Amino acid sequence: MTAGKHDGATISVHQIHAGRIIRVNEETIRFPDGTIGHLDIVRHPGACAVLPVLSSATEPDPDLLLLRQYRHAAAEWLVEIPAGRKEAGEPPEQCARRELLEETGCAADELTLLTTILTTPGFSDEIIHLFMATGLTMGESRRESDEFIEVVPTRLSRALGMIERGDIHDAKSATAILYAAQFRLLGHA
Repeated sequence: MTAGKHDGATISVHQIHAGRIIRVNEETIRFPDGTIGHLDIVRHPGACAVLPVLSSATEPDPDLLLLRQYRHAAAEWLVEIPAGRKEAGEPPEQCARRELLEETGCAADELTLLTTILTTPGFSDEIIHLFMATGLTMGESRRESDEFIEVVPTRLSRALGMIERGDIHDAKSATAILYAAQFRLLGHA
């Protein structure tokens, strides 16, 4: 922090919208240099995403369980990892286990936190906790009515190629796959 500078502070909040998932506020803030400004901020309860590893995580090219999911906001079918928003007071690991089961029908023996990311800090406070799931047991999915999902088993090497080509361009999914490949699955930790 530069001498004479301070952290920003919220002066006032005017709620513009309160929906099922997000709130949108117009916030008057004091910037770190002391000036006053107005920002539209999306407030989100946070989310969790899970990279399911079907085969042994010690294999040279493990099988992942990816999803092909329709996303209206993106106007396309995306290749993603299972994910969803946290319920009020829900611990991240519990949310990750719930989303994994709901979207794939799988339960995990082990869930490892990979990292936590800010999705779009320029206008949203959403954070996503990224996990890796191993020791999977297959069961029945419990998808929500607005979830249109195909489960797609995919080798890690293929998933990495899909990221490189832009076929996987969902940020949480690309981050989780790249992080796991570098620091968990390929032994570079």
